[in-house]
Amino acid sequence: MLIVPRVKSDGGGTITFTLAHGAARQICRLTTTFQTEKQAFSYLHKYRTEFERIARARLASGELEDGVVNLSML
Repeated sequence: MLIVPRVKSDGGGTITFTLAHGAARQICRLTTTFQTEKQAFSYLHKYRTEFERIARARLASGELEDGVVNLSML
């Protein structure tokens, strides 16, 4: 999984990561309310398997927005 942080101006942010889907890679974006990248990364790593499961399910059902699987905090 490749993770790239992006901080929003309202203090929250998004973490973009790629999900391996066979030979292809799918971009996923997790929206968070954490104030720091460290907090957001810790959260993502703690729930990594759950986010991957949700992302795979959304990808299988075609729930994409502009080719990206969008996720939010659990």
